[in-house]
Amino acid sequence: MSALPATMICVEIKKPGGPEALVPATRPVPQPKDGEILIKVAAAGVNRPDLAQRAGLYPPPPGASDLPGLEAAGTVAGLGAGVSGWQVGDALCALTPGGSYAEYCTAPAPQCLPVPKGFDMLRAAALPENYFTVWHNLFERGALEAGESALIHGGASGIGTTAIQLAKAFGATVFTTVRNAQKAEAVRALGADHAILYKDNDWAAEVKKLSGGVDVVLDMVAGDYLPRNLQLLKQDGRCVVIAVQQGATATINAALIMVNRLTLTGSTLRPQSVANKGRMAHGLKEKVWPLLETGKIKPIIYKTFPLKDAAGAHAELERADHVGKVMLAV
Repeated sequence: MSALPATMICVEIKKPGGPEALVPATRPVPQPKDGEILIKVAAAGVNRPDLAQRAGLYPPPPGASDLPGLEAAGTVAGLGAGVSGWQVGDALCALTPGGSYAEYCTAPAPQCLPVPKGFDMLRAAALPENYFTVWHNLFERGALEAGESALIHGGASGIGTTAIQLAKAFGATVFTTVRNAQKAEAVRALGADHAILYKDNDWAAEVKKLSGGVDVVLDMVAGDYLPRNLQLLKQDGRCVVIAVQQGATATINAALIMVNRLTLTGSTLRPQSVANKGRMAHGLKEKVWPLLETGKIKPIIYKTFPLKDAAGAHAELERADHVGKVMLAV
């Protein structure tokens, strides 16, 4: 291991609150435990779970860093015991259990992937959280296949822009909901077949009119969207819930689920086992990394902030004007 500095700059959550709760600090450089890689961070992504953690609503899992940050790209700075296949200096991107708002962070080796050929660190850091989430939920849980149709809510978000491109790349027809005409134009440029303005329309009636029904719904809204999503599904359709921005409860029609043989499922990424995330990483490397390397799909970066202005990055994400990712450059 090359000589590492003793301390690093990071961003702490001083106490739960608004963006101003994020404060630059100095801490010791973390040590990689067995099976972990120490990453010298070049860039990190900003994600909605970070906002929830900052507000005090999403505590890190046991053993994870209390610093925010669920994804990073950089170089291998050190290897924990038992890690093979990586060497100090290798470029990588990683799904981190927390801690990537820092100059150094650790991640379990199975959650690390090589930087796609031709990618800089900023674009590589924009991949893990969105691509793991979309791969697992749209393709593993939602079992989306070529020739099927998908409704993706929040089409202009990091998740949405990723899901639209992947669904199209794998041969599906894509319907999406967005907030305004600018976002509709942006997601159509990424391949969405239909972009519906949810504020101005009965989006469910629009989708029904255009499609007659869809095979899969990727739902980050929940609340009163959930019963409407289920009504839009064709027979044997799947609704996958990945966030509850409109609330965690809804009244649904169980008879509809039975008669149409529907599947209602969902997941959160952070609490899943390293083995599960390793399986997702393997699927991504095999099926998705080649699409990134040939330019068939790409991460969409909206704005980049320096690490010390993580508060500005959070304020930007909360404004919700973005199309794609808000990033931190370390």
